Amino acid sequence: MDHQEWLVHQFEEQRPHLRAVAYRMLGSLGEADDAVQDAWLRLSRADTREVENLRAWLTTIVARVALNMLRARKTRRELPLDVHVPDPIVDPADGIDPEHEALLADSVGLALLVVLETLSPAERLAFVLHDMFGVPFEEIAPIVERSPEATRQLASRARRRVRGAPVPDADLTAQWEVVDTFLAAVRDGDFDALVAVLDPEVVLRGDAGGLSGLSRRVQGAKAVAGQALYWSQSGLITRRALVNGAPGTVSIRDGEPFSVGAFTVKNGKIVEIDFLADPERIAQLELTLLSD
Repeated sequence: MDHQEWLVHQFEEQRPHLRAVAYRMLGSLGEADDAVQDAWLRLSRADTREVENLRAWLTTIVARVALNMLRARKTRRELPLDVHVPDPIVDPADGIDPEHEALLADSVGLALLVVLETLSPAERLAFVLHDMFGVPFEEIAPIVERSPEATRQLASRARRRVRGAPVPDADLTAQWEVVDTFLAAVRDGDFDALVAVLDPEVVLRGDAGGLSGLSRRVQGAKAVAGQALYWSQSGLITRRALVNGAPGTVSIRDGEPFSVGAFTVKNGKIVEIDFLADPERIAQLELTLLSD
């Protein structure tokens, strides 16, 4: 095996880890793949003979690329943060694709990714690298161009914000029972049954991308129940799915995927519902594995 073949082999071994880092940093599957590809291009051109820890070196490269992407994104985002839904990872309801397991380690639900979106780029990088991947602050500091102590403070501020993210119930079967009750109430048009399964302060976040008139944030059980009943009249066919490892749905209209929804269940109630209905982003998701 020559050096180039060895590099390819080593990089492919690290690809799942690098993609997981990039996904947590960016909340975008396409941008995560771009960041990983950029890391490969830099690796293929670099003299790495003096690199003692290739995994750490590549992690740093991906982090730098993702940080630049986050900074550029802040200047062009069209939707406000409270209606932006990160890219979901969708699997059949009966199990997670092995290729998705690294992406979903540490229970990276959409609710957590939504909170990460509210952090500054430097805060997000410090939190993701240190709290999720155990990278020392001394190694993160040069990436964000701060001292180790200042980098520690970045992660601390991020950690306080992340603590506000709802932590779902541990039992997936119990979560499904709650979500199935919700879906049955939607089918039956039962407003009271919907309100009963929703937390009083439930948040519904809908991201329709360029269809900005459909993007909205709704809070409160009655308001969310009303939205659910409104969409139940739109001719959608709903299929159960795992979304970032949690109960969710894929809705079909005219034979094509229309939206992906993720439910966060805490203390036996639905506390958050995140829907992605951006046609361009839905078209890029791998939804062909789903079946009735």
